[in-house]
Amino acid sequence: MKRYIFLLILFFFLFLPKISLATSLSVSPVSGTFSVGSTFNVSVLLDTEGKSINALTVFLTFPPDKLQVVSPSVGRSIIDVWTVPPKFNNAKGTIEFAGGIPKGIIASNGVLTNITFRVKSVGDAIIKFLDKSAVFLNDGLATSDLSKVGNGVYQFRLPPPAGPIVVSNTHPDQDTWYPNPDASLQFGSDSPGVGGYSYILSNEPIALPDNISEGTKQSVTYTNLSEGIHYFHIRSLRDGVWGGTTHFAIKVDTVPPAEFPIEILPEARTTNPKPFIQFQTTDASSGLDHYEIRFEPLSLEAVETYYKDVSFFIETESPFVPAALALGSYDVIVRAYDKANNYQEITERLVITTPIFSIISEKGIQIKNWVTIPWLWVAIIGLLLLLALLYTAYRVWQWHNGIHKNQETKQLPEHVRNQLEELKKYKEKYGIKVAILFLVFLSAWSLLFLHPVSAASSAEAATLELAPPLINIFSKNISNKEIFYVGGKTDTINETVVLYLQNLLSGETFSENIESDKNGDWFYRHDTFLSPGEYLLWAQSKEGEEFSPPSPQVTMVVRQTAIQFGSNRLSYETIYLFATILLLLALIGLSIFIFFHFYHGRKKYIKFQREIKEAEESVRRGFAVLRRDIESELALVRKGTMSEELSLEEKHKEAELLNDLNFVQKRIGKEIWEIQKESW
Repeated sequence: MKRYIFLLILFFFLFLPKISLATSLSVSPVSGTFSVGSTFNVSVLLDTEGKSINALTVFLTFPPDKLQVVSPSVGRSIIDVWTVPPKFNNAKGTIEFAGGIPKGIIASNGVLTNITFRVKSVGDAIIKFLDKSAVFLNDGLATSDLSKVGNGVYQFRLPPPAGPIVVSNTHPDQDTWYPNPDASLQFGSDSPGVGGYSYILSNEPIALPDNISEGTKQSVTYTNLSEGIHYFHIRSLRDGVWGGTTHFAIKVDTVPPAEFPIEILPEARTTNPKPFIQFQTTDASSGLDHYEIRFEPLSLEAVETYYKDVSFFIETESPFVPAALALGSYDVIVRAYDKANNYQEITERLVITTPIFSIISEKGIQIKNWVTIPWLWVAIIGLLLLLALLYTAYRVWQWHNGIHKNQETKQLPEHVRNQLEELKKYKEKYGIKVAILFLVFLSAWSLLFLHPVSAASSAEAATLELAPPLINIFSKNISNKEIFYVGGKTDTINETVVLYLQNLLSGETFSENIESDKNGDWFYRHDTFLSPGEYLLWAQSKEGEEFSPPSPQVTMVVRQTAIQFGSNRLSYETIYLFATILLLLALIGLSIFIFFHFYHGRKKYIKFQREIKEAEESVRRGFAVLRRDIESELALVRKGTMSEELSLEEKHKEAELLNDLNFVQKRIGKEIWEIQKESW
């Protein structure tokens, strides 16, 4: 037993490591910090992990706005034959080479090539291997064995000041992006005797100001700078000699990230209390920094049950799944921030509802996310359906009643009664009894229903984000069954904000005092519903008895989507639901009525058909007897005059008998569909 365990351990230690290891490519150094304008070398290394390889192809990429290749070197390399010597493209940021080792090689950190880079601008850069890089084993099969690559990550900074000291109160950190397009710079020297400064602002990280002095003033301001990175270059003149140059970076980004959609899964109107919230955007200048999200409850039930200790905005990533939300409507507010703290704010309405209300909405009947059938169309179709079913019910009832009446009275239609009169005439003439029957069946069916409703109109409230104070969030597109909210920012912390809300229809103005928090954020949620109509919204900052100028006015529209009875409200959704239920009950009732009368009418019809067949057989037998009697009488006429020529009267009698016989023969095979209650 011990022998088997030993062999197992030996197998794992000797064979498995060799099976699991594979060739790798890497760069050296893997990281570093370098100054703009300087150069540094990167070596491309190969580790075969104990295997023999005989060919390889390598593709590298680098950011062309941060780096440029000075020259690749092939002087020191383990590659014997270059099928593709190292070549580069500084415009695209690519490097590639390929080669072989005819006899194969086993190497650990073997140098393939050395590349010299020059740093063009500040920032971060990655030198990485592309997926199409490959290393082939020396096995005669050209087996690809590359399993791992090691990329390099580098940081680039401006060189340390060689001239005057430069600071900025508007853009103090050279590594930070700022939304302010106006830059104020201050500069000076530790040594006395400066006779002047020469400086320029350019897009080049390294530049030399000219030899013309701008004077001894130790500050300068640039306004309306464009998006991107600007570089301030300055040097000082002392004793007629220009000193070294200081380079100072100014990063400006005034544009927020691009607008983006908020996708709510499974859908924006859902029964799932934990929907997935997905969002994605980009920023052209400084790059995206982070997302923040907030769920603002709008309906009363959502406000009452929503957790109170939630922060104003929560930093998050996409997708975001909230804690279980209560039934009701919410505004999902997502802010995308760039690295200059600009943000793009997007709001999407989310409704957590019961299964029945997931298809019944204010706009119409929703079929998933595919289509919404407006209530106007539902009303037209429903009305047609209802009228069609009413007409069908009337005709079926009329048909059933007719069958029942005919079955009770055995009343014949006029043409059948005329035939019966003819047969009675022959009965009187030849003593024959006859019975007659008749049947009628009719059915029509059609569809549709309802109660006309016009879709509620909606209006977007415009927002202006201007101080003082700043209003940057408020409830948009709300109805008179949703809660109004508004929020914003003040220039100073713990500041009193006076909020004004004026109803343009009644002229009534409401005001409320709110305190901003330690971050200058303020928020207000109304405790009751607003009446339908158009409103003006503005705010003022208050300190003691002094007020700031009013902020720009914001127009807001509250839609009518609920009927109010005192303090109670009945939403149109509920009304639509009741109307739909009543309609369905009416349709079901009419369908049952039609089925009942059709079923019982058909039973009577089948019974009536049996009676018709019996009567038809009796009529046929009666006609057969009538034919026999006519033939007998005709035979007697002919027999009595066999030896004599027929008289004129006898010829007339014979012709009449032949005519009657012909008529009766035609009637024997004819179907009769009504029966007369009469004995023959």
